[in-house]
Amino acid sequence: MAKHNDTGTEGRSVRLLRVGEQFRHILSELLARGEVHDDVLNSHSVSVTEVRMSPDLRHATAFIKPLLGANEEKVLKALRTNTAFFQKEVASRVSMKYAAKLKFLADYSFDQATHIEGLLAQPKVQQDLTDDADGDDAE
Repeated sequence: MAKHNDTGTEGRSVRLLRVGEQFRHILSELLARGEVHDDVLNSHSVSVTEVRMSPDLRHATAFIKPLLGANEEKVLKALRTNTAFFQKEVASRVSMKYAAKLKFLADYSFDQATHIEGLLAQPKVQQDLTDDADGDDAE
């Protein structure tokens, strides 16, 4: 009988999500505690919204959003300047075969959600949505 192998797509994706979440918590903690010696990062509240791991766990992309989106480019530049510090700290706190290379990107998902909510709130769209709901009742 063949031994069950947990390296299928589902097993890998759960592992990638778990490791990404560990990275997110560590990065968030480092930023919240002000452990990085950078005036820009210490003067801004930065949220790490998600960390996506590559399938081989050698690359991690951290999506960030400064509070209220203030000085996003400035914060991204500071994070990128301090990438070596973050990589070293994460590697020391997560037991993995290789230290993952970090990349920081702005998280635009909130902006997209706000834009979609704005579109859905427009009177013409609301009218169409109301008309569609009334049409469904007539069937």
